Amino acid sequence: MNFMVIVAYVAGVLLLYGLGKILLIPLRTIFNLMVNAVIGGGVLLLINFVGGFWGFRLGVNPITALIVGLLGVPGVLLLIAIRLLFA
Repeated sequence: MNFMVIVAYVAGVLLLYGLGKILLIPLRTIFNLMVNAVIGGGVLLLINFVGGFWGFRLGVNPITALIVGLLGVPGVLLLIAIRLLFA
């Protein structure tokens, strides 16, 4: 086997490793955002269910969904604070 063929194989493996590493970072970020959105949405629905007994509700619309999706549970707490301050 030629030395240049071995070098080409090693370079190809390193290139694939680097490409996989580059593509894995955005997937990890997207996965974290999805987990935040699911947990935050569940807390938002729980707040609406429990708060319905006392007349406290948070609207579920694209803006609140975006806030909860990006921030998760702290986003729900932010929406509660805004609702209590301006309601």
